[in-house]
Amino acid sequence: MGSVSLKIGDGTARFKRASLCSSAVNVLMLFSVITTNLFALYAFTYSPKDPLTNHSIHHTQKNISLISEQVSLILREIESSQKKLAQMEKELLGYESIDLSRPNTANELKAFLQHHLLPLGKDSRTGITEMVASVGHSCEKSVDLLSQYMNYKVSGPCPDDWSLGQKLILRGCEPLPRRRCFAKTIPKVGLQPFPISLWKSVSEKVYSWSGLTCKNLACLNSKKLNRDCAGCFDIVNGYETQKYIKARGKNDFLIDDVLALGSGGIRIGFDIGGGSGTFAARMAERNVTVVTATLNIDAPFNEFIAARGLFPVFLSLDHRFPFYDNVFDLIHAANGLDVGGRPEKLEFLMFDIDRILRAGGLLWLDNFYCSNDDKKTALTRIIEQFGYKKLKWVVGEKINGSGKAEVYLSAVLQKPVRVQ
Repeated sequence: MGSVSLKIGDGTARFKRASLCSSAVNVLMLFSVITTNLFALYAFTYSPKDPLTNHSIHHTQKNISLISEQVSLILREIESSQKKLAQMEKELLGYESIDLSRPNTANELKAFLQHHLLPLGKDSRTGITEMVASVGHSCEKSVDLLSQYMNYKVSGPCPDDWSLGQKLILRGCEPLPRRRCFAKTIPKVGLQPFPISLWKSVSEKVYSWSGLTCKNLACLNSKKLNRDCAGCFDIVNGYETQKYIKARGKNDFLIDDVLALGSGGIRIGFDIGGGSGTFAARMAERNVTVVTATLNIDAPFNEFIAARGLFPVFLSLDHRFPFYDNVFDLIHAANGLDVGGRPEKLEFLMFDIDRILRAGGLLWLDNFYCSNDDKKTALTRIIEQFGYKKLKWVVGEKINGSGKAEVYLSAVLQKPVRVQ
């Protein structure tokens, strides 16, 4: 059957037989090329004893023509064999690997993705014989951008291209490859000690504004960046100071009321698409540690959350959550669950949320925007599929900026104990 090498990072097992077949075919192709070249050389250099004989000349020309046809046939067979080998490799990998032979491929990308044999051979505990770097297989679709991302001076400063990395992530190229360069350093002066940092603004110079339209917090607060972030960077005088402790409508649940539903067992939580980190800040005041997953879409969300003394994770919702099973007591999500209106994609996301939430833990769905009845029905069907207990469930309307009523769903659900 051939030996097996488990690939760390891509979750596939790749058989060594493919490499052996490839070597054998390469040797065969090399032998064929050498043989045909020798025949061709002999045919062109050989001179018959009687050059005046038309029959000999005609025979020689016929031989040359036959050799040329044979060479063309062999070249076609070589090309066909190469295509078959490439297809075999794709089938063994389970997906199309990145073609590092393309022109303009960055040397650092080749170095990162190159397979590295273990120095002491096969590991007796895991069976691993070589280490393979982890990189998202969707990077194949954006290999030009990936090469641009990996084109830098080793041990030098990294290009100021965080927005390029985020663009790759949003295209499914996640995880990104590591780089051997030093990220841009921004002096973090004026940071406040915890817990003062939760509600204290700091100098705007501690944030990176490159690649962003706004260059200051006042500009950000004048815009509605998304449904969950309108003026959300004003943590001194804005609505953020009242959020989760003072309701503006029946869909707004208060933190203390939700924590009471957890019977005192809420210690760690995960906030999906948490804006500027206000949910995590309110939880921190109640001795609950919350990790906030966010990207830097139009604003320095990650740096702002970190400046408040909170824990941001630079992560897209298409990525499997990098946490072990059954570890969180509470998961909070608002419109971060909106995955383009595709029920099957929402279902995958919900299964991953269910995976990291412990039995008896709470899922807080906070003001999820239902653009139509079909979307509300699809979300309700998916939630009921998991058998969660509905501790709170409110469907209400809000008037948007144009005076139109919009439907929102808020709920607190408890994960059941499932008997396997």
